Amino acid sequence: MLKKLFIWACICGLCGGLSSCFRSWRKSDREIREHYANRNIKPTYYTIQNDSLRLFVATTGADTLPPLLLIHGAPGAWYGYMNMIDDSLLQQKYHIIAVDRLGYNHSSYRKKRFVTSIDTQARAAALALSLNHSRQKGVILGRSYGAPIAAKIAILNPQRFNKLVMLAPAIDPATEKFWWFSKPAKWWIVRMWLPHRLNVATFEKFAHVKELEKLSNEWSQLEVPTTVVQGGKDWIVDPSNLDFARKQLTNKTAEFIYLPEAGHLISYSHPDLVRKLVTTLFDSGLATPMATASSGQDEH
Repeated sequence: MLKKLFIWACICGLCGGLSSCFRSWRKSDREIREHYANRNIKPTYYTIQNDSLRLFVATTGADTLPPLLLIHGAPGAWYGYMNMIDDSLLQQKYHIIAVDRLGYNHSSYRKKRFVTSIDTQARAAALALSLNHSRQKGVILGRSYGAPIAAKIAILNPQRFNKLVMLAPAIDPATEKFWWFSKPAKWWIVRMWLPHRLNVATFEKFAHVKELEKLSNEWSQLEVPTTVVQGGKDWIVDPSNLDFARKQLTNKTAEFIYLPEAGHLISYSHPDLVRKLVTTLFDSGLATPMATASSGQDEH
């Protein structure tokens, strides 16, 4: 009897811990409305639907400007890029398009509850480009688990982009990290108490190695100039992913930036650098040498 009570206590503790961690950064629709209540520029929201999916998109900037497509990680949502969506300089230069990936926030896929395929996620997110009417090449940015999806979009649509930016990319199948709570998070008794987005992230994580192995055969097809940025104090994505990117993008137009003191959320800890990266295009040429940049405040 005591053993059963102990097991249930552990399960409840696990559920509560994971839920609290998730709530610490999740924003409700009400919080988003309050954030934009007194701002002159607010996002315009769209829902793209077909027989298979529902894709929610938030945009700022004129749709006649080149697109800046933002792909979030796992778990995540479009508002994870709120600081970029609200950036007045970026709004003047780009039609900023931030999507909710399938299974996250307001987006869903009717065929499967948990969408773990990089290819399926990429093809769905790319539908958001239909909102842009500039007929100009743009920039695509993805971070963490969103980075390989952004790369797949660039591979599938090279004519739509003149730059790919990957921040703290989880792209090397050999260095995928798992934690003590990873396997218990798949138990049905735990999943029933967790937000759907967190469950999607769990199943996506356990499929990530195989999905990245598939993508490993496609890096040679990437023709869009690429920038990869990695923090040295990133505890979520192993910093060696930068070496993997360097190897996969040999003889490609690419640059590699290492921030020794940076954590995982580079788009928040280094907004000036990210702004510069998405607004500065490549000169013609092949891959540039490894670059090391100083970093500001580290955050995880």
